[in-house]
Order: sequence, then C-alpha cells, then structure tokens
Amino acid sequence: MKIRLSIMLVLYNKSQKIYTQLFKQHKRAWNISKEDFLNFPKGSLGHHLGIFYQEKGFDVVPKLENHDVFHLITESGTDIQDEVAMQYLLLGNGKVSLYQIAMIAIGTFIYPEHFNIYLKALSKGNAMQKFHDLDFETLLNIPLHEIKSSLAFDLKKHLNHQNLTTL
Repeated sequence: MKIRLSIMLVLYNKSQKIYTQLFKQHKRAWNISKEDFLNFPKGSLGHHLGIFYQEKGFDVVPKLENHDVFHLITESGTDIQDEVAMQYLLLGNGKVSLYQIAMIAIGTFIYPEHFNIYLKALSKGNAMQKFHDLDFETLLNIPLHEIKSSLAFDLKKHLNHQNLTTL
C-alpha cells in the first residue's frame, strides 16, 4: 500500500509542475497568499480557501488555485484516492485534459479497489451544474454555501444516471 501511495505522490508532485508550465501558460495566477485568503469575509469562498490551506498545511500553487476551489465545492478529500475521484468528477462535469486522463488512468490502475467510488464521482460530476470552467477568482467574496447550492446537482438527473449505471 505504501509503495502505491509513494508512486502516486511522486507522479503527482513532479507532473504538477510540468503541467503548469506546459498547459497553464495562458492562465494568470491569482497572486493571493494563503494568509490573505483568511482576510476575506467570513463564510466567503476566499475565507474558506484560507482555512483549507491552513488546516491542510498546503501552499497556494500559482495558476492552480481553481483546483483547491474544486475541493471545497465538491467536498472532495485530499488523499490521493480522493484526488483521482475528483478527476473523475471533473470528467463527469465536462472537463477533459490530457493530464486529467493520465491521472484517471494511472490512479485507476494503481487503486482499482476504489473503482466504484470513482464511478460515483463521475456520476456526481455529471449531475452537477457545469462549474469546471468558472472564474472562481471573481467569486471569492461570495458565501461558499451560495456557490455550492447554485452548483448542486439535479437529484432527478443523478438518480436517472445511477439507475442507468446499475442496469
């Protein structure tokens, strides 16, 4: 188990830098420190990001701030299996990238026992309002609960998709 985790962490950490350099050249970093996020109004997306960084001990990765927002709005964990599940969720939400497909393929290969969780994440992403391409920097002052409720998935759509996948 530890060997699989080590492999995934090395791949994730090394590839993240390459991915940012190659595929995020057009993207602008938010230039907000993790301490500055805590100065946003309490309850806001920005403030919750500050708490997220503080509690997890993470640093802000320039140009990848949206990724951390995805954790907050989807309530996805940060364990490596959760990261793979979130990539499935984003695929279900309409996001497709080479990096994402590679993470899904490698993560599924290394952690096949989580495949049912990955399929549920795919279904959840499909059922949610499209969010993967939103400019979350412009929403930092908005209460997180409002953002989450506006993106909440359509229960009927989710249940219909679940019924189709169980046939």
